[in-house]
Amino acid sequence: MPFTVAIVGRPNVGKSTLFNRLVGRSAALVDDRPGVTRDRRVGEARLGALTFTVVDTAGLEETPAEGTETQMIHQTQRAVAEADVAVLLFDARAGLTPMDRHFARELRRGKTPLILAANKCEGRAAEPGRLEAFELGLGEPLAISAEHGLGLTELADALRPFAEAAEAADGAEEEGAEGERIIQLAIVGRPNVGKSTLVNALVEDERVVTGPEPGVTRDAIAVNWEWRGQPIRLVDTAGLRRRARVADRLEKMSTADTFNAVRLAQVVVLVLDADAILDKQDLTIARHVVEEGRALVIAVNKWDQVEDRSEALQRLSDRLQTSLPQARGLPTVTISALRRQRLDKLLDAVLAIYEGWNRRVGTGQLNRWLEGVREAHPPPMAKGRRVKLRYATQVKARPPTFALFVSRPDALPDSYLRYLTNSLRETFDLPGIPLRLLLRKGKNPYA
Repeated sequence: MPFTVAIVGRPNVGKSTLFNRLVGRSAALVDDRPGVTRDRRVGEARLGALTFTVVDTAGLEETPAEGTETQMIHQTQRAVAEADVAVLLFDARAGLTPMDRHFARELRRGKTPLILAANKCEGRAAEPGRLEAFELGLGEPLAISAEHGLGLTELADALRPFAEAAEAADGAEEEGAEGERIIQLAIVGRPNVGKSTLVNALVEDERVVTGPEPGVTRDAIAVNWEWRGQPIRLVDTAGLRRRARVADRLEKMSTADTFNAVRLAQVVVLVLDADAILDKQDLTIARHVVEEGRALVIAVNKWDQVEDRSEALQRLSDRLQTSLPQARGLPTVTISALRRQRLDKLLDAVLAIYEGWNRRVGTGQLNRWLEGVREAHPPPMAKGRRVKLRYATQVKARPPTFALFVSRPDALPDSYLRYLTNSLRETFDLPGIPLRLLLRKGKNPYA
């Protein structure tokens, strides 16, 4: 097991910039304003020959207010307590502040070893601030620049003893279950529909910050978790509003992060508010997920507050049939994340659609199906001759993608392609799976 490093410090000292530098990509949102990071963000880092888990945390505030800020501090404290070592970061250009001193004292009382790092040391102006930090009693502060990648060799040297200790403790232990795939599961939806509450309910832990106000989650936060022996990488995302309403730069970054999480996911759970089932923005999100080729499950949250449930379900079914026909048979599960009701049904639906998303159909089965659909509903005529459906084969899974060899690909109307797609879905039990049907012109190689 790799050792774990938590990056801590007051707001806006460059924690997320250092996190991005260590994981090698822009995984965490970075902005000039303080307090951008709210949840613990975990990544796999590489520094020289060292590999380890790094945790980005919310900025430490001296007097947290009620609600969200209190939860942010709690998440940071947990990150430090669970880490093998914490890197306490401060801004060398600004020098030590009373807040830096306060939290250095607090962290020294804990059991987690500390490494003191002076960030933004790319110029001579930062040297007085770095030297000032000797008074904290944490040894010589490392001079680094997260933005420019300076001082990382010294940071690797400071972390090496913890890597050696982790190796000695682990030995040749635990290699993980062989051949066991991790399901990448993203939770998406409009703001304030209960996505973060659902994540906490699934993992049975207050892992991400929640609150009654919309927009609490900013980063896409990944949590590794296991359900009934199946490893799952669960990703909580920022709420998606209509594009016309998104003006703030930080919200644009959060939205881009959410879309990236969808692109990297295998299964996506779209969380709806039971009081506003499948409005225009929900449909926009659902279409995007299907167009990306991801498996989609719809979770209707806050179901315990609905009075006329049969009417609500009928309205949802009607809207799906008329507005999302390209994913007919989407699994829909009614839940209450707050009360942790029917979450097992939701996860059963996730595993079932994941299995369908990975399914492969044999070429013999496909061509017997093709013969049947030709007889039941022959293809149309083109220039006095009937279009020939020669041969079908599956070219890939995830999502299931089929190549259909025809004499005149341009002559098959959309209505006939929909007929073929729906027939594929029904014949091979692929409800809700975003199927891809590619038309190819060519001869049957088996003719």
